[in-house]
Amino acid sequence: MKPVAPMTGSTGARGAVDAPPSTQPAGIEFRAVSKRYGRGADAALAVDAISFTVPSGTLTAILGPSGSGKTTTLRMIAGLEAPSAGQVLIAGVDVTHAPATERDVSMVFQSYALFPHLDVLGNVAYGLDVSRVPKPEAQHRARRALGLVGLTGLDKRLPSELSGGQQQRVALARALVLEPAVLLFDEPLSNLDARLRRTMREEIRMLQRRLSLTVAYVTHDQAEAMAVSDQIIVMDHGRIAQAGTPIELYEHPCSEFVAEFMGEAMLFDGTGLDDGRVRIGPISVRIAEPVPAGPLRVAVRPSAWQVLPLGIGELPATVAKSAYLGQHCETTFDTALGPIFVSSAASTDLLKVGDDASLRLAGHGIAVLPR
Repeated sequence: MKPVAPMTGSTGARGAVDAPPSTQPAGIEFRAVSKRYGRGADAALAVDAISFTVPSGTLTAILGPSGSGKTTTLRMIAGLEAPSAGQVLIAGVDVTHAPATERDVSMVFQSYALFPHLDVLGNVAYGLDVSRVPKPEAQHRARRALGLVGLTGLDKRLPSELSGGQQQRVALARALVLEPAVLLFDEPLSNLDARLRRTMREEIRMLQRRLSLTVAYVTHDQAEAMAVSDQIIVMDHGRIAQAGTPIELYEHPCSEFVAEFMGEAMLFDGTGLDDGRVRIGPISVRIAEPVPAGPLRVAVRPSAWQVLPLGIGELPATVAKSAYLGQHCETTFDTALGPIFVSSAASTDLLKVGDDASLRLAGHGIAVLPR
């Protein structure tokens, strides 16, 4: 598939649906989809019988480390990879064996994939030109798409004359102009600096909500996924480790892998007490969720720790590393439980390496994991 060729024959606007939400088919649905590269039992299994839905008009982030299968999953939605087993449906239609050009899908690539010899308007209108939309209509729609992403007036500039953020907006406008049933993002912000990434993810989320777009968004960045998503699918070795809202995955991880991947977490052996508290070493704390009595595995977020003067908290600690990062401080303590990493609100009274303190757990940022 050409990077900017349309993957859709659709010309209708999104968001105007006659059926009520309860009867509307899912925007994207995977039914026991697998992908092997090669033949035979020893062929590499990139995706292993995964099933999920992306409700129409929502944004789902597919998150995972390198090699987890997230990009392969996105490419199967786009039609750039064919499943080895299972079904792929878009808006209720089985597209498992449909080529990319026959799917009502547009994709924003990590590399932007802009034509360097075409100006901004030409890049945005390219898919419409290939679909033989009359030139006046194509240019009108392209200018309207540029307005949606804040690039009005830059029609005649070449990609080389734009900043990285502006190039990303051109790529987004080129996808939006096709008015697809499904919009796909493949690591769209990885080439931008931290401040621009934050701005662009806010704009993507705003547009998705305003236009009621159905979006699948691949990223390896947990903060980015949490910022833009209605639903997050965490993948590990080709399987879905957990799916849910950002709050569900952060506050209630179902495994050690998810707890560590969805924001930093330290894992401890603990004990559930008869009165509903959790004990970790010398510390006991009451948390919001029910706690079974007996041995537990506990995930603790860096923000769950309170740093107190020596002798006030239950766990004596000595500063091993300390960093002031403006809005917050990051401190690693040596303790009887091993090294503990703490993220706390910034203070001008910064602890120094070798200082003694004590630690206590607040009731938040602690999750009991299934054993």
